[in-house]
Amino acid sequence: MLSNPEGLAGMIEDMAELVDSDIVYAGSGFPNLPAAALGARIKFQDNGAIDLEDTIAGTADEIHGLDISLVDSNAHISSVRESYKRVNNAIGDDYMVSYTGWGPFTLAARIVGEERFVKAIYKDKELVEVALEFITDLLIRMFEPLVKNHHLELITLGDPTASGDLISKKQFEKFALPSLNRFTNWARQTGVKTLLHICGDTTDRLKLFPKTGADCISLDSKVDMAIAMEELGGEVCVAGNIDPVKILMNGSPNQVEDATSSLLEKVSGKGAFILMPGCDLPPATPLENILRFIQTGKNFGN
Repeated sequence: MLSNPEGLAGMIEDMAELVDSDIVYAGSGFPNLPAAALGARIKFQDNGAIDLEDTIAGTADEIHGLDISLVDSNAHISSVRESYKRVNNAIGDDYMVSYTGWGPFTLAARIVGEERFVKAIYKDKELVEVALEFITDLLIRMFEPLVKNHHLELITLGDPTASGDLISKKQFEKFALPSLNRFTNWARQTGVKTLLHICGDTTDRLKLFPKTGADCISLDSKVDMAIAMEELGGEVCVAGNIDPVKILMNGSPNQVEDATSSLLEKVSGKGAFILMPGCDLPPATPLENILRFIQTGKNFGN
């Protein structure tokens, strides 16, 4: 399917019609492709996103030696870009079609190795800084063709390695925040909006999120949305945050409806808000629960 942009686009269009979510994610499941373009081996799984089998750089010098132009000619990235264009041309008037990718901190950790990268925050700050600068340049270059052709309206970034469960607030502010801000500034200057999701409990750094420059911040189910709306509701759009496992995968349709209604009542009137799961949906999530989740959101207040 990855080598067949027409088939990939058709699958996305069929699911969009079935599910009727206001946002359609083209490129979802493929955030590791930029690392693969640089030389990392990819692993296709029966369920779930494409994974990486190895890392490709362990020092600042090795990162300096990577060829950023490889994302221009990578067949898989070109295929996903083409599928995005097809989807947007077909249903872009009815849905917001977003292209997705890893945020800079997470993609940098992917090419270096997450454990090594987090340790480098303490032991090799040059590696971290060089990797983040390179990866931010790479992400801009990867998205640029879609932006230049005026196809792309919304970029969705997931930055799970910048999670509050992995790095401290101080580390987030020093390392992850500047790269996010540079990317979102570029996007804003080209007329593209950004939606940023960071996994885990990020309550301690909510006040930093407007500084990322993202137009909307998607929060994990670990975050109390009442606190988040109090902190962010007047400054930036907030999205989230129904538990994707406990509620959406393992709950009954009625439990999904109750949890969704309760969340919407909690945030109503407190600022710009987008109803979303608190993180990626597991592949085993029942379609009935997804449909009930979306319909509950659409029916709220009617």
